[in-house]
Amino acid sequence: MKGSPRGGHRGDRWAFCEKGGSMRSGNSEEFGAYLAHLRREAGKSQRRLAEILCELSGCPTVTRHEISRYERGERTPRFWLPYLAEVLGVSLDELERRAYLGGSDRSAGRHPDTEIAAESAAQDDTPFGRFRDAAGRRIGRDTVADLFTRIHRLRLADDVLAGGDLIGLAMRELDMALTLHREAGFTEKVGQSLLSAIGELAQITGWIASDAGRDQHAQEVYRLGISAAREAGDRALAANLVGSLAYHETNAGSRETGTVLASAALGEAGDDAPPRAKALFWDRLAWTYAKTDQTSSAIRALGEASEALARGGSEDEPAYLYWVDESELRIMEARVYVELRRPLRAVPILTEVLGRYDSTHTRELALYLSWLAVALADANEPEEAAHTTRRMLELSANMPSERTARRSHTVLTCLRPFRELPEIRDLVEEYGSRYS
Repeated sequence: MKGSPRGGHRGDRWAFCEKGGSMRSGNSEEFGAYLAHLRREAGKSQRRLAEILCELSGCPTVTRHEISRYERGERTPRFWLPYLAEVLGVSLDELERRAYLGGSDRSAGRHPDTEIAAESAAQDDTPFGRFRDAAGRRIGRDTVADLFTRIHRLRLADDVLAGGDLIGLAMRELDMALTLHREAGFTEKVGQSLLSAIGELAQITGWIASDAGRDQHAQEVYRLGISAAREAGDRALAANLVGSLAYHETNAGSRETGTVLASAALGEAGDDAPPRAKALFWDRLAWTYAKTDQTSSAIRALGEASEALARGGSEDEPAYLYWVDESELRIMEARVYVELRRPLRAVPILTEVLGRYDSTHTRELALYLSWLAVALADANEPEEAAHTTRRMLELSANMPSERTARRSHTVLTCLRPFRELPEIRDLVEEYGSRYS
């Protein structure tokens, strides 16, 4: 449901990923298969293994999806090896031998997703490091590559933290990136890549600002990002930013504007947009149609999104599309049905997807539970709606997220017609004043 970005100059931009070790190799696939074997022998699901790793390390940054990537050989869990050895009952030496091909250069192949996200997500005592030093001098591809790494770290942090936790860090990172572009020297090609980085950073920063309740900041940052992406010639990224702005405007109450922008995002992307990007843009358009009561258009847009995703992705797709998958499209389909007051279609989808949703993504889990609660209320199942609402409110208690606060208010409002029931009355008495 979130949004995060990439596209543009593949040569400049992806050099750091190849150096980072995200590409497949025979050894990584063999290690992945070995890791999957150990996990099954230990009787643990991918989700449970991720939860245990987070508990042991104190770093809430590894998810079931990451475990799946490790087992498919797409990434190597360098940071997590000691914790994996402890959980799976194997020696660290054995894991390292298999991961490093007998102890070859251990600094090679480190991927930003593990090395950088392994740092505490909220730790920002020195948020810019070498970037502060780079302002005012000539920079090259490595500096921009490091910036992309930091952007992805921010995305991963947003998976597990709320906007209020991250807004300060995100705004400072964006400010430093703009300072680099304004003051540093660089070649035309590096400058173009830097503009794409600014666009990506603006997208995730706008998303975080919106979640922190800073609507005006979000609008300004999104528009800045659109300008940067267009100047970089990065159509897919520009379209993602326009679509992000559309989603923001729709949820902030400017629904007609949101619909116009969501439609414009598809045009901006063009026919050559990656399939998963098109799926995302159609999904956002479906949401704006649902919010403006355009039922047939919303359902048609959902079908277009599904067809786009079915065309499959490729290795050169933007990194910000990592979260766009069938489950997320199903969630949006259910949300559209909730908005269209078709709860009998929404409830089965939400129940099925939430049954296997990554529990470390607390904000998204709480938000999706909120739509399930509304759908249950619309289906005249107030007791189940109350149970789901309580779980949602407990998950989001004290969470610095304006999105969850607004959804909490919406859900409690939907339950008020049933307030004579003890379960509903207790919820309204306990939480009503907090979200009035």
